[in-house]
Amino acid sequence: MNYMPGTASLIEDIDKKHLVLLRDGRTLIGFLRSIDQFANLVLHQTVERIHVGKKYGDIPRGIFIVRGENVVLLGEIDLEKEIDTPLQQVSIEEILEEQRVEQQAKQEAEKLKLQALKERGLSILRADTLDEY
Repeated sequence: MNYMPGTASLIEDIDKKHLVLLRDGRTLIGFLRSIDQFANLVLHQTVERIHVGKKYGDIPRGIFIVRGENVVLLGEIDLEKEIDTPLQQVSIEEILEEQRVEQQAKQEAEKLKLQALKERGLSILRADTLDEY
């Protein structure tokens, strides 16, 4: 097998099913249809997969164009092993509700942590309160 530098090594992965983890934490699954020198991707029959605990839900997204700088991880999915997942698939509405509840619980835990630090005389500067220069 010949070594191809950069994104050229992904040419042989065209038309295969891939999982893409994005910088914002989203997970996309779809067929890789195109890639360029900047690692920009075109995914076909794409679904956004949301995981909460041992459950997951797929939201159909269709054709998806991903800017290369937003890709954290790209991996081919083994179609034979994809069926043997220990996770339970649930409806879109159910997974979105579970995700909302999980996010609320994380926010409450963060508030409690900040309050406990404040009571001890410590303060944490949050990134969204810092001035950008």
